[in-house]
Amino acid sequence: MRRPLASLVALLAASSVLAACTAGPTEIEPSDTGSGSGSTADQGAVVAPDQAAVYQQEAVWSSCGRLQCATLQMPVDWSDPNGDTFDLELNRRPALDQDARIGSLLINPGGPGASGKDLTEAVATMAGEDLVRTFDIVGFDPRGTGDSTPLACGDTDEIDAYYLTDLFLDSEAALEEARRTTADFAERCRELSGPLVENVDTASAARDMDVIRTVLGDSELYYLGYSYGTQLGATYAELFPENVGRMVLDGAVDISLPSEEMAIGQAEGFEGALMNFIDWCHTQDSCPLDSDREAARQQVQDIALTARDEGYPTPDGETVNGNVMVYGMVVTMYDEASWIYLQAGLDEVLARGTADIFWQLASFYLDKDTNGEEYLSNSMWAFTAISCLDGAVAEPTTLDSLAELRGDLEEASPTFGWWFASSLGCDGWPWQAKETVTELVAADDAAPILVIGTTDDPATPYAWAEALSEQLAGSTLLTYEGDGHTAYGRSNQCIIDAVDGYLVGGEMPVSGLRC
Repeated sequence: MRRPLASLVALLAASSVLAACTAGPTEIEPSDTGSGSGSTADQGAVVAPDQAAVYQQEAVWSSCGRLQCATLQMPVDWSDPNGDTFDLELNRRPALDQDARIGSLLINPGGPGASGKDLTEAVATMAGEDLVRTFDIVGFDPRGTGDSTPLACGDTDEIDAYYLTDLFLDSEAALEEARRTTADFAERCRELSGPLVENVDTASAARDMDVIRTVLGDSELYYLGYSYGTQLGATYAELFPENVGRMVLDGAVDISLPSEEMAIGQAEGFEGALMNFIDWCHTQDSCPLDSDREAARQQVQDIALTARDEGYPTPDGETVNGNVMVYGMVVTMYDEASWIYLQAGLDEVLARGTADIFWQLASFYLDKDTNGEEYLSNSMWAFTAISCLDGAVAEPTTLDSLAELRGDLEEASPTFGWWFASSLGCDGWPWQAKETVTELVAADDAAPILVIGTTDDPATPYAWAEALSEQLAGSTLLTYEGDGHTAYGRSNQCIIDAVDGYLVGGEMPVSGLRC
């Protein structure tokens, strides 16, 4: 969840950061340009994607800490499968019982833009014993992200200026300036990243996954995708239905929704999460909010608006504006275990008029260091590039259309609706994906898929899981009754048993199971 009105699917934060991995060469060697871009055999020949030379490569695994790592080559542009390539990095934790090994379980943490490599050990820690015993857990950094030939879009000051500046879209001139700013930012990404920035879309990433499946030696794809990873998994099922094995889509995205409806759904979701937090806060002796539920909500809204209009200082001389304040608030709503940090941040603002805690929370969400001075990954701009390729804007935003949308957003979320309407999102992004999947037709022929929804998930509302399950014929919907984003690994044993029973034993949970 990076910019309002774009595809606001949230990043699932991994619980560990892995050591840097080094890998041996693959059979398809990159060129000596130092950029990770090379050429495959028969460059320029017209071939079908599934006949690309990259399918013939072999991964050479080497030790990287407690894991194994490898580097593969993927086409920059899948419409030219034997053209220039880039490095795609992956790691794996081998199955603990190699004699009982079923195959590889490919994982994706969401974002889009998040590192799958950073999730590998976390999944190995939080998954059920049967799963880690029988599957190689394989993480990968999707094209343009993490260690895989990453997109670059500027230095810290340039990134901050684009993402953290509060915009006031109250005139046609302001709309045009915002549109021009987005186009200039995109061109800066193109200048620093080359043609890869035009090819980091979801369909291309799904095609990369099929190469990974083949190189790993698996006849079918076993997959666990969280949040945006459910969109990636559903896209794979549409493009390669015959190759789907057992697939779990947790925190599901309704891929049929336009970005405006996604924003409204998320605005409503975060408002609901805030009210659940307020109810919890009122049970705590140290709750700093008014004892009246609606008055407490108004306090939070007033803090967010004051940050936008005036700003809050930090002891180190930084200023927390509206964007930073809301990032700091919403990051605590992905897991009810983080509500204590929201409570502490609100207590600081109300008691002292400073916002150091929200500054640090926003830095965590934006994947910056603790001082907020340096970005630790490129997940922010990778999110934008991927989302905007997938969700190209059909019609430019006007003052009238924005006012109508703002009204819908503020109705859905009195506290955060203004923030969701404070950006033009992808309006002005100059490219769109060559291939997109917004309707699931061929996926009807895929093996049954398990979809998981959390009833009070703010980032991927439960209704999206219901909708995706309906679109995937033969799928089963598993429900976690609780707060927070996604379920497997952060909810309860009922969810673990249901998912592991399916992935390991092939036993789909009973339809309608609620945990």
